[in-house]
Amino acid sequence: MNARNSSGAGPSWWLEIFVLANVAGLAPDIYLAHSENAFRHPAEYAPLVFSLVCPPLLVLALLARRHPATFFLGRWLGHAIGWAAVLLGVSGVLFHLQSQFFREQTLHNLVYTAPFAAPLAYTGLGLLLIMNRMVDADAAEWPYWVLLLALGGFVGNFVFSLADHAQDGFFYAAEWIPVASSAFTVGFLLIPFLMPLSRSYVRVCWFVLLVQALVGLLGLYWHVTADLRGTSPTYLEQFVYGAPPLAPLLFPDLAILAGIGLWLLQQNLATGGDPGEAAGPNHRLPSTSM
Repeated sequence: MNARNSSGAGPSWWLEIFVLANVAGLAPDIYLAHSENAFRHPAEYAPLVFSLVCPPLLVLALLARRHPATFFLGRWLGHAIGWAAVLLGVSGVLFHLQSQFFREQTLHNLVYTAPFAAPLAYTGLGLLLIMNRMVDADAAEWPYWVLLLALGGFVGNFVFSLADHAQDGFFYAAEWIPVASSAFTVGFLLIPFLMPLSRSYVRVCWFVLLVQALVGLLGLYWHVTADLRGTSPTYLEQFVYGAPPLAPLLFPDLAILAGIGLWLLQQNLATGGDPGEAAGPNHRLPSTSM
């Protein structure tokens, strides 16, 4: 990795900050979600502890990557946290499905089990850390990896929104908005992997990402106002047992992630590069460096 990316002046640094903010930001969401059953199973503390312990370590990894003498520490500390996050996310999916779905594989149990897609947020963040250490940010493949993981996040958003709102039978018509919005974005973000890009696509893509951010902020408003109108004795209980207040923020969060990759693709187009060469079935495997 070259000096620009290791010194914190490039998109590689932005991605590290994105992961750091998200790992820390998952702590309150995990606390609210697992408070619903009062952390009945000891394993439910694992993601909360991870989100509390890892941010200082990620700060250390960030600072270590700024200096050649400690760059090795930052690289391997990020690898360790990344693989731990991947394992945590996959394990969380299995634990969530174990609650009902593995006992009887029905659509009803899939919908009314613990939100099985939610732990994959840790897997996605872990993969971002690993990718950022295996692919140079100057490589043509780097922004495509970022877009691919953002695409996976929007697939998760689609599943999460569909299953969560199906629990009340889409009582409000507005509950279809995040489902349709995330499905549209999934299709739109597939385009860079199927055909060469153009400046017009990039401009429209910025608009699509802006819409996703607005959808998330609108969802945040609706979730919070619905919780505040609850009948529980305390506001904390209303947020614990009501609509998940932080869930809609996944939309602007993923829009930021996709924006990091899109910005770099836009720079490549502006300098006369052809980022479309990195797409398509005949594209070579990404170059990696451990």
